[in-house]
Amino acid sequence: MLNHGQFQTLVNQLYATVRELEAMFPGRHFTPDGHLVGSLGECLVADAYGLELLAASNKGFDAVTADGVEVEIKATQGRSVAFRHEPRHAIVIRILPDGAFEEVYNGPGALVWALFRGKPLPSNGQYQVSVARLRRLGEGVPECDRVPQVR
Repeated sequence: MLNHGQFQTLVNQLYATVRELEAMFPGRHFTPDGHLVGSLGECLVADAYGLELLAASNKGFDAVTADGVEVEIKATQGRSVAFRHEPRHAIVIRILPDGAFEEVYNGPGALVWALFRGKPLPSNGQYQVSVARLRRLGEGVPECDRVPQVR
């Protein structure tokens, strides 16, 4: 069973270490990225929303809700995220410098996927979408179409 307090402490320590390294070496960035941010995001969201994380690399989903809704989790520290497949439901977060997160989008994956309609698939196989655009899209998602936070 997950120790929620220990998990939050470890994430906070990770980001505190990043801040200390950046202070020690001005002009150098130690921002966690790539798989680390993705995995942190998946764990942060699963914990906060009470989701069951599944084995990595499922096509279009990372977790399921208690009632079986498949959820694609995307995390960023930047200004955009990428999608390879249309998810049933998507939760997108932005991880903050202190290790906390803000919800950017929480709603039907079809709404996100519609943003790419008519656009050619990029050569890397991933459609990019800005955090700002997802935030605007998410503002129109009714509460009944969101996965509620439990923590």
